[in-house]
Amino acid sequence: MSTHHVNTNDAREQFADLLTRVTHDKERIILTRRGREIAAIVPLDDFRRLLALQDEHDLADAIDALREARTIGTVSLEHMREEA
Repeated sequence: MSTHHVNTNDAREQFADLLTRVTHDKERIILTRRGREIAAIVPLDDFRRLLALQDEHDLADAIDALREARTIGTVSLEHMREEA
């Protein structure tokens, strides 16, 4: 799977072609503006994998927070407001 950089002005003119390259050739396109990378057009499968990784990370964080709450305990919102 290849990655190419395209500036936003060219991307406007080539949008249909870029979508074809991404969907059929599984190419990844990095959009640039003034030489800086600003966004990406990626195959939907890549995007879904990214979302799944984020979900896994969020789940791991939630499990860690639950373990900490069971070990250390919790503080009520009312208590936190009183301390503020």
